[in-house]
Amino acid sequence: MRTVHALHPAHRDDIADLVTRRPLPGPRLPQVDPFLFLNHHGPQVYPPNNRGLPFGPHPHRGFETVTIAYKGRVEHHDSRGGGGIIGEGDVQWMTAGSGLLHKEFHEQEANREGGPFQMVQLWVNLPAKDKMTEPKYQAITNAEMGRVKLPLGGEVEIIAGEFEGVKGPATTFTPVHLYNLKMKQGETVELSYSEGYTTALLAVEGSALLNGSEKLPLNNLALFEREGEELRVEALEDSTFLLMSGEPLNEPIAQYGPFLMNTQAEIAQAIDDYQQGKFGYLN
Repeated sequence: MRTVHALHPAHRDDIADLVTRRPLPGPRLPQVDPFLFLNHHGPQVYPPNNRGLPFGPHPHRGFETVTIAYKGRVEHHDSRGGGGIIGEGDVQWMTAGSGLLHKEFHEQEANREGGPFQMVQLWVNLPAKDKMTEPKYQAITNAEMGRVKLPLGGEVEIIAGEFEGVKGPATTFTPVHLYNLKMKQGETVELSYSEGYTTALLAVEGSALLNGSEKLPLNNLALFEREGEELRVEALEDSTFLLMSGEPLNEPIAQYGPFLMNTQAEIAQAIDDYQQGKFGYLN
């Protein structure tokens, strides 16, 4: 069995009106190659005529952002003319690559009407050889995800990678498995990943028993040891978990805010390119 290395409670760090919990990185948990950052926004209910999300134009370079909308809708635009709406249950997989400016906000109806909101954003590192790749989006609707039904009415939604022979629609630069485990109380899922992969499980809603012994409470991230392959998740109530497993890059990491490169010289170049307008412009 792949045993639990540690449980890490998400620390709350609200951004304006947005309820935000950050499981990764945390006070006791640094970046876990290749997963560098994880924000869980909500759950909350926005009032009518709200101020919307506080994510105005900001740059990215050298990694990918994966945005999962559990409740509500998010609109986005970038400095290369891209944009769209991430609907409830959908995923946007953005490869920032060589760099762009990006903003995310409530779409107009969500601002006017308000309503439930909950989303997760995960940063996945790019290998050195691909950090300057051309930016792109993968817009993945909920209907496009791979699905495996569970015995009591739950299901596994496969965003990337594979589970029980069913593949997810996302393409990745390195091997990554990313699933939503939507489980009914008492359901059990057996999972298996290559030894050496970084594997973690976030309790988005509800709680679980891991490997028959370790309880995973709500808003906690379980980080597993890299030794072993199999692990077991039992839902203690109707629950949703985000499962991530990926092959480590084992490359140096240099970070300055939303720039993730391999050396400080590359960070300095990213800042210079941004200041010179090479990422484009976005109001």
